[in-house]
Amino acid sequence: MTAAASMPFLGRVVRTYPLPVLALAGLVVGGAAFLVGRTEGAQWVWYGALVVGGTPVVVKTLVGMARGRFAADIVAMLAIATAIATGEAFAGVIIVLMQTGGEAIDDYGFRRASSSLDALIARAPRSARVKRGDAIEEVRAEDVRVGDILVVRPGDLVPVDGAVENGSADVDESAITGEPLSRPKRAGDTLLSGSVNVGSPFEMRASRVSGESEYSKIVDLVKRAQSERPPIQRLADRYAVWFTPITLAVAVLALFLTGAVSSFLAVLVVATPCPLILATPLAVIGGVNRAAKESIIVKSGAAIEQIGRGKVVIFDKTGTLTYESPVIDRVVAFDGDEGGLLRLASSLEQLSSHPVAVSMVKAGRERVGALSPATDVSESPGQGVRGVVEGKDVLVGSQAYVEGCLGGAFGALSAPALRYAQRRGSLVSFVAVGGEPAGVIVFSDQLRPGVPFLVQKLREMGVQHTVMLTGDNRTNASIIAREAGIERVAADLLPEQKVQEVKRLTAEYGPSIMVGDGINDAPALATATVGVAMGAHGTGISAEAADVVLLVDDITKVGDGMAIGQRMLRIAKQSIYFGMGGSLALMAVASLGYIEPAVGAMLQEVLDVAVILNALRAR
Repeated sequence: MTAAASMPFLGRVVRTYPLPVLALAGLVVGGAAFLVGRTEGAQWVWYGALVVGGTPVVVKTLVGMARGRFAADIVAMLAIATAIATGEAFAGVIIVLMQTGGEAIDDYGFRRASSSLDALIARAPRSARVKRGDAIEEVRAEDVRVGDILVVRPGDLVPVDGAVENGSADVDESAITGEPLSRPKRAGDTLLSGSVNVGSPFEMRASRVSGESEYSKIVDLVKRAQSERPPIQRLADRYAVWFTPITLAVAVLALFLTGAVSSFLAVLVVATPCPLILATPLAVIGGVNRAAKESIIVKSGAAIEQIGRGKVVIFDKTGTLTYESPVIDRVVAFDGDEGGLLRLASSLEQLSSHPVAVSMVKAGRERVGALSPATDVSESPGQGVRGVVEGKDVLVGSQAYVEGCLGGAFGALSAPALRYAQRRGSLVSFVAVGGEPAGVIVFSDQLRPGVPFLVQKLREMGVQHTVMLTGDNRTNASIIAREAGIERVAADLLPEQKVQEVKRLTAEYGPSIMVGDGINDAPALATATVGVAMGAHGTGISAEAADVVLLVDDITKVGDGMAIGQRMLRIAKQSIYFGMGGSLALMAVASLGYIEPAVGAMLQEVLDVAVILNALRAR
């Protein structure tokens, strides 16, 4: 980033997050003054930053208390007030920076989540082509009415929910269902808004208006999930609930026992909750940094805490547990030359962009080497392709397409492969060469390497249940779940149904982790306690909606992220137990008048250093 380009960015940061910027600037300027021997000047700079930056924190906390909010920021307020009263300016500015900086990180995470809505809305269908007699009129998608006849051109988004009016269509529903293969549609078949026409132009009849269609539901689901997600009680808040009233009670007791305000102040000084205000955030930051080194991006402190507490892990199937596109499972050549059949078929498919064609070409190059050029190629979108390879007329496609071109049935030789494919819920491509049936190629979902190991590792880490939620059919989903070792499967789900399942599982088992990669997963990712997106190949929308993003195409990183979160929690709790135990002991001595505020501040600093050093181990 150039200096000129960085100025607007810095300006936005200062305007959006003035308090942490002020505290950081005060620390830097005061530190520079201290290093050159201007000790008194440094104290004034730190004290000014403490008062100006700390006052809004105190006021905001008092307002929150009046509204019934009782959390760790109360402890921060007491620490800031104590620092102002005792002149511990440097420590006070650090507390202001940690408190306001943590709030800034949470706010930034919220802004990132909001941008996922912007991306979803930007992709929504904007226009439709309505047939009025013999004319076609382009209108806004919002102006489509139930019963309108629409024309959908190749590459267009289906503007509203409806049904194919006549003929056939080939649509890509991956944005809605998550399944990568286009789906052939016949007259009367349902069409979902947000799907893409990857075949020839077709006509459809609108059955819902834009605001009630499936894509609008996805946008509303993400919006609702982000607004309804219950606030997570952070680790520091849990301990602040009882530590804060104990601190106040002991301080008042000290004033009663000694009659000296200095004893009251000394109790507050030694009770300055560094384990909550500094040590715990440092452990969180350390955990986030450790995760980043493993190519795991964690967007907030709450996410790294909660991923370590996960009790149920929920997986999407396609693109998450399996590869995005199906891979070749079996090649059955009627003459026994499987390599020759694959070479001819994959050579022909080089000119097709269909997901099955892409997988076939990749497998062909890996298994038989260089492919031959194809000529006179013609494709029926979503049905099949025909052309000349090595001087032979080659057909590859669905059974209906190939048999239609041949003018007869494919033959009994394909029956065993078809039965196998039916058991697995697989896709079959039929191949004919020289006008005669030549063989079949079976495609199946392939489990990603390491998935069974990950599922076993999750159980060892304390995860109670693993679940798969998918828009795919139950037969195929059950096979993949069995291979992965996943206990429960819910199939044929739309995004709204995935959200309901995530809510139910979270209510039943506790903190939930949802792992997905597509637009259709975005609502569920935003609903779960922690959403994890496969960012290396997933959509930007799913990555924005999630709390954690995996930058590498390795699902086992989910287990690594959980392990880092669990370790971070252990270290943070160690700091809390040791630090707060020491503070309670010092508070007991200070309440009897045996510790002066200045001495108490020094003792507390020693305790602070110890717990901070321990917290840094989280890196």
